[in-house]
Amino acid sequence: MLDRAQYLQDHTALVTASSRNLGASIAAALAGAGADVVVTYHESPEAADALIGSLPAGDHAAVPGDTSSADGIRAMVNAAVAAVSRPIDIVINNSGPFAMDPFVDLDPSEWDRIWTANVKAAFLTSKMLVPAMDGWGRIVNVSAGSAFLRNHSIYTLAKDAMITFTEALAVEVAPEINVNCVAPGQIAESADDIAEFDASFVERSIDATPLGRLVTRGEVAGIVAELCGPRFDAVTGVTIPIDGGWRLRTF
Repeated sequence: MLDRAQYLQDHTALVTASSRNLGASIAAALAGAGADVVVTYHESPEAADALIGSLPAGDHAAVPGDTSSADGIRAMVNAAVAAVSRPIDIVINNSGPFAMDPFVDLDPSEWDRIWTANVKAAFLTSKMLVPAMDGWGRIVNVSAGSAFLRNHSIYTLAKDAMITFTEALAVEVAPEINVNCVAPGQIAESADDIAEFDASFVERSIDATPLGRLVTRGEVAGIVAELCGPRFDAVTGVTIPIDGGWRLRTF
């Protein structure tokens, strides 16, 4: 009988943008559940190699992952497929740079950068890997709490699109493949990053969160891993907000 702790044994996962931050935590959670993991990096091969070295034994690999163009996305997926011995049957579309310049000030090149690395990367990665998921597959898209805001500009648009993409793809690839989405609120370990854009965002977020604190990378990663496991076999096409209740508004 398979050890519950190893519920992803004999599966291989690709986690995009995973050499550090949330992506690295997701990669570690999947590997901890028994999966072989392909980590991707853009500018930090050393961080990716260090992460691979910290994972439990397995057929893990690190490959370049430039999600800023269609060609870069295709090259990333092809490199990931070549790096492991089994077909990739778990895809975590985690790539998602942030921007919040108002639309009236937004440079079209910035629109393209955010949209491509978030939405087009999820689309092309899934499109390329679904055909090899022979009878079983899991795709988890990473949205964000910003999907429910209306002042984060192109990032809001891209993360909202991830939710709709999840629902549509879940219908297309059922019943063999489950497609779900997570929408983390502000993550505690990334508080300094958002403060560069909005100095009081973290304080306001905590004040507006019933849980009274920010969520952690580990909490998000654990839910992502569980979505790939047997306990969620009957769940597809949903988005799980992981935000301590932040999205709940009172009047």
